[in-house]
Amino acid sequence: MSIEPIERRDLSRPLEELHPNERLKYESRYLRGTIAEGLADPLTGAISERDTPLTKFFGMYQQDHRDLRDERRRAKLEPRYQFMVRLRLPGGVCTTQQWLALDALARENADGTLRLTSRQTFQFHNVLKRNLKRHIRGIVAAGLDTMGACGDGNRNVISTANPLMSPIHAEASALARLLSAHLMARTGAYREIFLDEPPAAVEGEEEPLYGRTYLPRKFKIAITVPPQNDVDVYAHDLGFVAIVEDGRLAGYNVLVGGGMGMTHKIPATFPRLGDVVGFCAPEEVIAVAERTIAIQRDYGDRKDRSHARFKYTIEDRGTEWFLEELARRLGHPLEPARPFHLESSGDRFGWARGADGRWHYALFVENGRIEDFPERKLKSGMRALATEHRGVFALTTNQNIIIAGVPAAERPRIEAILREYGIENDASTTALRQNSISCVALPTCGLAMAESERYLPALLDKIDEIVVAAGLSRQSISIRMSGCPNGCSRPYLAEIALVGKAVGKYNLYLGASANGDRLDALYRENIGEAQIIEALRPVLNRYAKERRPGEAFGDFTVRAGVVRAMPYGRDFQRELAEAS
Repeated sequence: MSIEPIERRDLSRPLEELHPNERLKYESRYLRGTIAEGLADPLTGAISERDTPLTKFFGMYQQDHRDLRDERRRAKLEPRYQFMVRLRLPGGVCTTQQWLALDALARENADGTLRLTSRQTFQFHNVLKRNLKRHIRGIVAAGLDTMGACGDGNRNVISTANPLMSPIHAEASALARLLSAHLMARTGAYREIFLDEPPAAVEGEEEPLYGRTYLPRKFKIAITVPPQNDVDVYAHDLGFVAIVEDGRLAGYNVLVGGGMGMTHKIPATFPRLGDVVGFCAPEEVIAVAERTIAIQRDYGDRKDRSHARFKYTIEDRGTEWFLEELARRLGHPLEPARPFHLESSGDRFGWARGADGRWHYALFVENGRIEDFPERKLKSGMRALATEHRGVFALTTNQNIIIAGVPAAERPRIEAILREYGIENDASTTALRQNSISCVALPTCGLAMAESERYLPALLDKIDEIVVAAGLSRQSISIRMSGCPNGCSRPYLAEIALVGKAVGKYNLYLGASANGDRLDALYRENIGEAQIIEALRPVLNRYAKERRPGEAFGDFTVRAGVVRAMPYGRDFQRELAEAS
């Protein structure tokens, strides 16, 4: 399929009027910058400040260990620089051989763990600069890459987990791979810098879709197969909802303008739900996605990065404008959206049988961290499973794993391995804990204002006491923690959310829907652990006593008047101000 040409030049205004990142991208020679020289410099563990935004396009964030900053400063040492490396893994599917390769790379070049992300992929932490090229080469040798996992372009395309569950799931997963490949940056910088390949001859524009300045900010795409909404389809710049009619995939409803990030106390920033704007046939999805990205490329805000996401383009200009612009570029309008129903944004744990009779086991992974614990040898157990299992592993956007495609005859062996390493789902684990998500936050994320991954399990120990005493241990309630308001764990779509404001302090949100189609609302601001427990105890106890049959916790908090149903768009920050 042909690439949408650059219609309205990225630099229609002088560079001086745009954000400095626009000049940086424009002058980077399609992301090459001086990264190669920086990697070769043995005198520092870092690369230059100008090159760090460029490496993000290749799935790498330069970070430092924040717990060690003061100690190293006193010793007159530079910060303990390291890189987070994230994979492009469309649909979250990896083979068992790829798992084993990534496991080995984590031990050789990183901190020994694998981190499952809320975008259905892997992250490596603590990769030192001297090991970075070797690490990337190992990933590529496994048939994978890190292109576009970060940066101002299309990010990892996610889809409802497990392509082996049904033919419809397989089609959605295949679409994720096609979209990811078609929308990937074309620059040769990645191969030249990290794989030491010679520059390839290029005819015409090296980046026919993105141009020299790429997108104004990141762009995220999600595909869901109802009734599941495990991908939080409303939370993305562009969403596709599979429409199944008479047992076949008729096409996809299209959603535009979702996004989670905001900044505390800045009214111009807000989370936003995507708008359902129409329907397209399966063969039109790639064209719809490409033209939508081109619209954001041409009209997104390149002056103010806090206002540069596609959700603000839609909020400012409206969906009618978008539909007219999309129809002009496609050559025809979208069809009217078709009915669909979503039930839950959570994962279904344990064994489930697919359409072809094979079995699939959804394994709970707290905070997505694959490592060995004294009584739960998760990393060793997954290595054993990868050696024995003949199917695939499917990562979920809720940071869990599905051991997919288990023939009935092999199920006892898989169950034996789960028991041997102590990693089978524990019946005593509350449904609240199983429906928890956290971002990494401290000590490595430079944006983190508060703890998240390191703290949430201990906080859940205390909240679990309330849940168990109230008889809610098996009641699915989603809880998500983020170390900052950027929202990588999609907290604004959790029934209970904690968003960091400072060390030990969080904003508490309640009231999102269980199926992901309503944002939560601010309930308490800037509170610590004791206040969090104090605030949640009476609400959870009321829910246990007053809920209606089948009523989800988020729906109850709205019906009971604990919080108001939250609007989306600009009104979100106004509601926050009134609530505080």
